[in-house]
This record gives sequence, structure tokens and C-alpha cells, in this order.
Amino acid sequence: MDKKTDLRIRAKALRKELDISSASSNIIRLVRKEHYYINAKNVLLFYPMKYEIDLLDLLNDDKNFYLPKVNGDNLYVCPFKKGDELKQSGFKVDEPCSSPVNPEILDLIFVPALMVDAENYRLGYGGGFYDRFLGKYPKAVKVVPIAKELCVEKLPREDYDMKTDFIIKG
Repeated sequence: MDKKTDLRIRAKALRKELDISSASSNIIRLVRKEHYYINAKNVLLFYPMKYEIDLLDLLNDDKNFYLPKVNGDNLYVCPFKKGDELKQSGFKVDEPCSSPVNPEILDLIFVPALMVDAENYRLGYGGGFYDRFLGKYPKAVKVVPIAKELCVEKLPREDYDMKTDFIIKG
């Protein structure tokens, strides 16, 4: 196994031991104080999987929210409001049923991660969807919300791995 695969296994095991609900609440409280969130109008969230940071309480804020939808190798951006219908994807992720919009409108993108490092690189789930997506939209602020226990000094990285702008630790 390669180092990233080993780290993914380790991170998934560690997440099961953490109080993700408390970390999520702390992160939401911190996010709401950040200038990039306060000034953002169009925000891409991710629908949390089990043991993943849950930002859905932000849906109560006065902003336009979107969720990602995967189709082939592409990640699409779809409008989402509290109570909208979701459908489970082949990756067992809940995705919106709404039609995609132009991602250029996004001011802020919350990016899921298994781990992050001190240089704002993330360890994703291995599909490369976010790395391909983030490279196309450099204007949007990219933020990884994560439990502090999943932060390391340096992650292994490839040329295609995209750096994020901020890490919010809970």
C-alpha cells in the first residue's frame, strides 16, 4: 500500500474515536466569525458522511448554498436549501436533485478531508474530484473544516494535489 492509502485508513479509524459533533459545532462557531464567510454570498458545502464534519447548521444563515454532485469524473455544483430532496450516489454520498449551476458564482468552497497538513494541503478520499474541481476555480476561497486531531505536519503530495486557503480546526 502507498503512504496515502495507509494515512486514509489511519484517519478513518481515528475519526471513529472523535467527538465529531462537538468538533462540528466548534467549527461552525469559528466559521461564522471569519471574514471570508461573512462576505460570501454563494457557498459550496458538502453533505457529511458518517464521522465527517457536519456544516449543515450553516444552512440557517442568509446565503445561497450549494452541494456537490459527482457525474463521471466531474463535480457539479447544485443549489440546496434546508429540506430539499437528496439522493444517494454510487459513492454512498447524499447529493442534491437540483440542476447544476455555473461554479464561477462560488465565493467560498468548503472541502472535505481525511487529514490536512501545516501547508494547507489535504488528504482526500482518493478520487481526485475536489483537486480537479478546485484547480478550475481559483477565485473562490477554499476552506477545509476538520477535527484538530487530523492535522499533521506534512502530507505526501502529488503534482495534482491542490492547496487550500484556510484550515478551520475544531
